[in-house]
Amino acid sequence: MLIGEVAQRSGVSARMLRHYESLGLVCPSGRTGSGYREYTDEDIRRIFHIESLRSLGLSLREAGRALDDPAFAPTQLVTDLIRQTRDRIAAQTDLLTRLTRISAAEPSDWEDVLHTVALLQALGSPSARARQRAALSAAKDTPIPPEALAEAILTESDPVVAGALRWALAHSGGPAPALLAHGLASPSPEVRQRAVQSLAELPDGTSTALLRTALPHPDPVVRAHAALALGARGVADAVPALVDLIVEGRNDTDAADALSALAADPAATDAIATALVDRLAQGTPAPTARRRLAQALADIPGGTASDALAELSQDEDRAVALTATYVLRLRESTGERTESTGERTAPPTRRPRQPPAPETHPPSG
Repeated sequence: MLIGEVAQRSGVSARMLRHYESLGLVCPSGRTGSGYREYTDEDIRRIFHIESLRSLGLSLREAGRALDDPAFAPTQLVTDLIRQTRDRIAAQTDLLTRLTRISAAEPSDWEDVLHTVALLQALGSPSARARQRAALSAAKDTPIPPEALAEAILTESDPVVAGALRWALAHSGGPAPALLAHGLASPSPEVRQRAVQSLAELPDGTSTALLRTALPHPDPVVRAHAALALGARGVADAVPALVDLIVEGRNDTDAADALSALAADPAATDAIATALVDRLAQGTPAPTARRRLAQALADIPGGTASDALAELSQDEDRAVALTATYVLRLRESTGERTESTGERTAPPTRRPRQPPAPETHPPSG
């Protein structure tokens, strides 16, 4: 078969077939009487084999070696090809992301393009100061796409830079909560914490809805941040999680303050007091937990809280009993009546505080 016919059948151009011949990959087995190259069926089969190996990413030299060396082991070469292909895909994905973000910034000229590129590079700088300047510049001068800011927030370990990034994201005008939401499902505890902290600083309906979904999160740090943020927003769904924090002794002072703020709504007061009382009755919490619950009850108005404090004033643990007695005396000084005894106790006053224990959860970032 002549070279033109081989090219038509194989899809390999005559020029490439001559190149294969010059490399010694496929040499025609014969010549016609006129001196034209003549390929046998075996030659054509070898051409197809070379093309198949090239489709896997092998170079011509590697393809020739694979066909000619009987001791050639493909395993390592295929493994290397997989790694190289993944590297190329990652590089191309990064390039596509960068181009998409530049396009989203809607540059008006090449100067804008270069400035946006510089800001995106600064967000990945090893210098915290450079990252902070980029974040502040994004909110003031040249906007950085919200997607880039959200990604930077979820990877930022410096708390000062993270604060600047959250501020820039809040002013970006993009769908900030939705961009941060996937961070809640990250396998990294640090990323999950950064995501929930950022959502807590975005006071809109979408972030509130996402924080609600985080209340049953398996990560206790995520649950704590979500409950405290929702409590500050007056969301009653956070009450059980806030009570849990008090019992567990994690962020208990902040949790008690959040319950106190929620209890300012008369419609929620009794439910909050009942939630605290129910925890006292469940499994007899440890004395330290009962003392924290007594302190939390100090800021909850109404007879339910007063009755619970009266019972705690008889607690077998002296510290619990003293705490409850002290709180009751403060309440009695202004005369709020209890439900069961008819005695009068004061409206809620600031509860007595114990020296705060060191926190053990990861630092904010």
